[in-house]
Amino acid sequence: MEIIMIDGKKVLFSGMQATGNLTLGNYLGALKNWVNLSEEYECFYSVVDMHSITIRQDPAELRRRARALLILYIAAGLDPKKSCIYYQSHVSGHAELAWILNCFTYMGELNRMTQFKDKAAKHADNINAGLFTYPVLMASDILLYQADVVPVGIDQMQHLELTRDLAQRFNAVYGDVFTVPEAYIGKVGAKINSLQSPDKKMSKSDENVNASIYLMDDPDTVMRKFKRAVTDSEANICYRDEQPGIKNLINIYCACTEKTPEEAVAEFAGKGYGELKTGVGEAVVAVLKPLQEEVGRLSKDKAYIDSIIKENAEKAGYYAAKTLRKVQKKVGFPEKVR
Repeated sequence: MEIIMIDGKKVLFSGMQATGNLTLGNYLGALKNWVNLSEEYECFYSVVDMHSITIRQDPAELRRRARALLILYIAAGLDPKKSCIYYQSHVSGHAELAWILNCFTYMGELNRMTQFKDKAAKHADNINAGLFTYPVLMASDILLYQADVVPVGIDQMQHLELTRDLAQRFNAVYGDVFTVPEAYIGKVGAKINSLQSPDKKMSKSDENVNASIYLMDDPDTVMRKFKRAVTDSEANICYRDEQPGIKNLINIYCACTEKTPEEAVAEFAGKGYGELKTGVGEAVVAVLKPLQEEVGRLSKDKAYIDSIIKENAEKAGYYAAKTLRKVQKKVGFPEKVR
């Protein structure tokens, strides 16, 4: 397959759901890294609001969260002139391609998706078809822009494998239509775990509010959550798997200060867990302060944000339409009369 490039760059696609509040883990593990990727790749960063409605949402709240997430993208350092930052729901090609790819996806493939099983267990009263075919929409998100690379975590790798299978299956029938995407291999973002269950990643859907640091938490809230962070009874600050709570705190501190774990351990040598928690909390507050200030500034500039939403939807729509027209022609849909 010939690699599709835009302005000489390979294409990268990623997105986040417009549900819940983004955590420190989302920022340090993904969003912060996206800024660097935009220099190397032609990036499409979507607010994937269509994915959000597999679980029933309050309409006004979903719109508010979607706009807040788009603003956070920009506040974090993504340049909407360099990267395409847009709402998934504003580009109809996502849904149109998803329907076509549904017809190339086998029931058995979707039955094997572990995330469907997990979500179905959590939302037993609303096991809808969208929840089942969610991975096909995700495949459409990626293939619509002929993405060469997709940054994914372990929990999404199964979905990327399905995307690759669908691209190859379609190409085998109709020729080279889709770029077969690869998982992004490069500098990985910091792995930030829960403050209450340090063996699990920090999650915006965690029911325990003390488990996660949210990007818009005020300084007092941040410090209070770190003071309650789970540690152990060893009273010894070491960076090792046997002390997951301490290791997680050190990882957070290093991600915020750009120090190595060895430097962090040396800095807190001979000090107690209370001092470590305070030091980590202060480092996090220092990182979040400029981000929160920029969010506040951008939130007041309605005209600017509205212009970005309009311009980037048009850009995304342009590239999406190029792929969609090719796919529609291949499967035999009549051409539109212009």
